[in-house]
Amino acid sequence: MEVTGKIKKIEETKTFGTSGFRKREMILTTNDQYPQMLKIEFVQDKCDLLNNYKVDQDVKISINLTGREWINPQGEAVYFNAIQGWRIENLQAENSNEVPPMAPVENFETTNNLEENEPDDLPF
Repeated sequence: MEVTGKIKKIEETKTFGTSGFRKREMILTTNDQYPQMLKIEFVQDKCDLLNNYKVDQDVKISINLTGREWINPQGEAVYFNAIQGWRIENLQAENSNEVPPMAPVENFETTNNLEENEPDDLPF
């Protein structure tokens, strides 16, 4: 799945446990009619993907939805969901590669100097 929007916040990488599990969270504001603020986590080596991004950048993030069950001390099942990012792309860079719009027709010169004996070498 993919989600697009503007980066609202990027947290620092946090390390947990003796195994050194790493997690980094960010907040993305979607471009929907009713914008949503989504917390997206990047784990382990994916934490470093956020190093080249800043607040207010427009991005597209490839995500996985994850869920897990935990049995609390009272024996009740509690469920948790997470959005995990695994790729991020800068949308502003994509837009800068677009062809610039053509100048208005009024800006072009017209000519009446046409020669009838000029060869017709157009391929169509």
